[in-house]
Amino acid sequence: MRMFLLSILIFGLVLTSFSQQTQKPVLHGKNWMAITGKPLAATAGAITFQKGGNAVDAACAMLAATCTMWDVLSWGGETQVLLYNPKTKKVIAINAMGVAPTGATPEFFKGKGYNFPPEYGPLAATTPGTPGGLCYMLAEYGTKSLKEVLAPAMQLAAGYPIEAQTANSMERGKARIKEWPYSKKVFLPHTGEKREAPEAGEIFIQKDLLQTLTKMVEAEQDALKKKKSRKEAIMAAYNRFYKGDIAKEFVRGCQEQGGLITMEDLAKWKPIEEEPMKVNYKGIDVYKLQQWTQGPVLLQSLNILENFDLKSMGYNSSKYIHTIYQTMNLAFADRDFYYGDPYFPPAEPMKGLLSKEYAKQRASFINFEKNDALIGPGDPYPYEGKTNPYLQLMKQRGFATDTTKRNFMPSHDIRNSASVDHEYMDRLWRGTTSVEAADKEGWVVSITPSGGWLPACIAGNTGVGMSQRMQSFVLDSALNPFNVVAPGKRPRVTLTPTLALRDGKPYLSFAVQGGDTQDQNLLQFFLNVVEFGMNVQQAAEAANINSNQLWLSLGGSKTDDRKPKPGNILLHDKTPEKVRNELKQMGYILSFDDRTSGPINAIYFDWKHGSFWGGSSNHGEDYGIGW
Repeated sequence: MRMFLLSILIFGLVLTSFSQQTQKPVLHGKNWMAITGKPLAATAGAITFQKGGNAVDAACAMLAATCTMWDVLSWGGETQVLLYNPKTKKVIAINAMGVAPTGATPEFFKGKGYNFPPEYGPLAATTPGTPGGLCYMLAEYGTKSLKEVLAPAMQLAAGYPIEAQTANSMERGKARIKEWPYSKKVFLPHTGEKREAPEAGEIFIQKDLLQTLTKMVEAEQDALKKKKSRKEAIMAAYNRFYKGDIAKEFVRGCQEQGGLITMEDLAKWKPIEEEPMKVNYKGIDVYKLQQWTQGPVLLQSLNILENFDLKSMGYNSSKYIHTIYQTMNLAFADRDFYYGDPYFPPAEPMKGLLSKEYAKQRASFINFEKNDALIGPGDPYPYEGKTNPYLQLMKQRGFATDTTKRNFMPSHDIRNSASVDHEYMDRLWRGTTSVEAADKEGWVVSITPSGGWLPACIAGNTGVGMSQRMQSFVLDSALNPFNVVAPGKRPRVTLTPTLALRDGKPYLSFAVQGGDTQDQNLLQFFLNVVEFGMNVQQAAEAANINSNQLWLSLGGSKTDDRKPKPGNILLHDKTPEKVRNELKQMGYILSFDDRTSGPINAIYFDWKHGSFWGGSSNHGEDYGIGW
């Protein structure tokens, strides 16, 4: 009895330490909040706010700064935005994901021996989305000029003291960087020396990128001199990037190095304003981007979890961990088979996937005694009043199609491993950054931009690193009939900002980096706040779990590199022995770390006191400023 009581006491103390003590303080602000992946980039947001900008202006300034600082992204990457407009009291989505270029077909990549499009180099590049997404967001919802918003980023491009994290990433990737002449020129200023990349604290200068940003601002200012409107002037900068001399140099540099992007590809691309997807969880409306992202995974998971009393299970008890893990497996199995670009046929069955009835059926599949290594996609079509057109394909893969039975993953899809695979974990966690901004007028912005991370292939003398997002396509419809590469198509990406409203007002804005773990960590962050009463900083630092029982979206040139690893779970290294043993008995393969989440950035809206609470994870260099 004494030992039992002692174990309960220790378990309680561990949970208390997870949920109450934080390594970084919670942020407070009355007028605005700016949070992103780098301290200098957060400062860019603060500068913009202090000059009278709204949250959209500040978010654009932070986005530009993070791209310029190579915060696991570049200007040639992609941007996805959820934005709350206080004038209309609606959440809108901005899809600034680039598309596959001309000639990007399964036959093309298979002819080069690929099982997936490559993860590095010019053939990994979709068209740039971030410049267009930033210009569109600023023109439609901001108040400042492009010149004002880009000013901090242009100062950074002119030279800033580089951080060790980014500088060391350049040094580690220098062998690959040397394959691309324009990248070598920018990233390796000390070629031939022992350390060829910049040192931490060295002033890192990007002349070509500064020239590109200067050209965009010049286009805007020239349009204003011609009496064009603010919006028209910003879009003149947009046009110079996608149709003018910047585009010509980008395409020349891309094709010189073996890429496929054409002038027509850039000219035809445009950002799209969309209706976000949402579900209601216990009175809270949770918004995510559409199925060209993995965002609906979180919505499906919440629908499933509504069927259980999570709070009574206890934070990170073995039953709670098991329930979260099984729920995520069900949702990710659907993601892996059904998600894709909604602007290309076939149409994804999202109505069925997000229905409460389908979630209840999926919840009934959870076995509370052990991990189910054979979970596969369900059949959401009956919940739309339709017949699944892929039943035969699912049978060929070995999935059960009788909805009264459990859905199974065929044995050839399973990749078992009891050891830690560091290359696999890198692909699972592969980073990006996030941007969170809010102001007292009610504007809220949540962004998870990415693409063009180091080691990046720079397109000619633009200073712009090309995206690597092509790798998230599949070449075989048997893996996912909705996400097969095609020219003009968007890959299904992992990037997934989140907004939540309660009583029609902003409640939470949150996002995280980390590849396939993003919605895993965001789900648990949300539950930490809603179910366990943590504030945003406590929830951002709290111990999470990661499931490896999914198909990886990034990295690995072979199919085997991406296969699910059933039962593999990452736990916090302070997880009590009792919980570890119970999970092992359920069939889990355990690994541990003192960080079990990517850097979560979040804003909580305190309507009782009329203030903001900001949270910025203790993992990485993410940083927030409030006022």
